[in-house]
Amino acid sequence: MKTTKYLIAFSVMLASSSAFAWQSEDDQHATSASVALGSDYVWRGYSQTDNEPALSGSFDYQHASGVYAGAWASNVDFEINNDQAHIEMDVYAGVAGEFSDTDISYDLGVLRYVYPGTDGGNWNEIYASLSYSFFSLGVAHSDDVYNSNDRGTYYSIGFEYPMLAGINFETTFGYYNYDRDVFGRGNPDSAKDMNIGISKDLAGLNISLNYINSDDDAGEIYGDSITDGRVVFAVSKSM
Repeated sequence: MKTTKYLIAFSVMLASSSAFAWQSEDDQHATSASVALGSDYVWRGYSQTDNEPALSGSFDYQHASGVYAGAWASNVDFEINNDQAHIEMDVYAGVAGEFSDTDISYDLGVLRYVYPGTDGGNWNEIYASLSYSFFSLGVAHSDDVYNSNDRGTYYSIGFEYPMLAGINFETTFGYYNYDRDVFGRGNPDSAKDMNIGISKDLAGLNISLNYINSDDDAGEIYGDSITDGRVVFAVSKSM
C-alpha cells in the first residue's frame, strides 16, 4: 500500500512538473523542475527515511551569468528535539560556471535545511565544488551543523565515467568531520561513506542503481540500522 501511494504521487508530480520548464526568448533566464522516486533517501551515508521509500521534487531558476536559486523537498522520518520530522525542504542559491579555457567547472553556494513542524531543526551550510573531466571535489561547511551550535565539514571526491550503451558509472567517497561536542565526548567525531552506482536514461527517465555503505563510526553516531550497506534504486525525471 505504501509503495502504491508513492507510485501514484510520483505519477502526479511527473505529469505536472513539465509546466515548470521555461526559457526566456533571449536565453538569459530559465526555470526547470525534477521529480524522483527512490527506494530510500540516503544522505551522506545514512538513511533519512528510516529505510523507507522517498519521493522528492525540485524547482530551479538559472540566469545566463551562472547565478541560480532553487528549492528541493523530500519526505523524511526521524526525530528532531522530540518532534517527528516528516518533510525536508532545502532552499539554496549560488553561482556556477567554468573557468575560461581550463575545462574546470565550479559551483559555490549557500543552502538552508528546513524541517517544517519541528522545533529548532533548521540550519545553514555553505558549499563549493570543482570538477574536471571525470573527477570532482567538494566541501560543505556549517558552523551550526544539525542546529548544534558546533561545526561540521563534509569533504567528498567523485569519479563519473560514461560506459557503453549509454550507461554511466559513478563512485563517490565522503568524509564528515565534526566538532567533538556535536555527538558528545566519548563518541566518534567523524564518519566515512562510499557510493558506487550506475545510471541510464531510458524512455525519458533516468534509472539509477547505487550501493551505499558507511564505516563503523557512522554506525555508532547515526545508528547501525540506517548506515548498513544497501542498494538504492531510483527513477527520476528532469525538465
